[in-house]
Amino acid sequence: MKFNILVVDDEPVARQSLTDILKLEGYSVTSAPNGQAAIGYLRGHAVDLMIVDLRMPGMDGLEVVQVLNQISPDTEVILLTAFGSTETAIQALRLRIHDYLLKPASATQIITSVKKALTRHSEKSHTGIFDEGNPTDTIEVVTLKDGTCVDLARRQIKHKSVIEHLTPAEGRLMRILMENEGKVFSHRELVLLVQGYDTSQREAPEILRPLVSRLRHKLEQFPILSERVVSIRGTGYLYEADK
Repeated sequence: MKFNILVVDDEPVARQSLTDILKLEGYSVTSAPNGQAAIGYLRGHAVDLMIVDLRMPGMDGLEVVQVLNQISPDTEVILLTAFGSTETAIQALRLRIHDYLLKPASATQIITSVKKALTRHSEKSHTGIFDEGNPTDTIEVVTLKDGTCVDLARRQIKHKSVIEHLTPAEGRLMRILMENEGKVFSHRELVLLVQGYDTSQREAPEILRPLVSRLRHKLEQFPILSERVVSIRGTGYLYEADK
């Protein structure tokens, strides 16, 4: 299957460079110089993945994503920006953006992120995640192979008669990890995305450790989840794929 990718960036050199990198990987790539042109293209064409710059004249990247979620909610999104901030990262998470890369991202980083996004796009219909209604206000349920049900919206995990409720912070952590299966998040990234503030590389593990410990304790009641949140020594955590 040849995937269709839309690159949206108002900088001609950056737009052309990214387009060339992806075409060399064998993808079908279309580019747009601004948000308005991107929306016009999306209304008439099927797009598997959109890579969009955050800061553009007129519609910025997040505004484009908000419209995209209305007209093509299955399209995956990678946000590129040279202006990272806590507010932007949290908003990107709320819009369920697949990845958030800081410029200048290397070709390797981009290709790795693209491959993961397209794998997720291909497997979405088989993962047990169902979206209903408005894409920005959905009920998301993951049903695992033993019948364990993870309701990411209600922050509830259930298997047979066992029900466990997660706190808002535990729920955000679980969502981030499950929606990015196999991706290693640094301690600092997780503090930013879960708690909403930036911290130092040294302080982040101490802030995160109690939260992860509480979440793991709750997951122990569900055999299929008990060892899914994996610690990567000296780096951070990931949600391990089903073996």
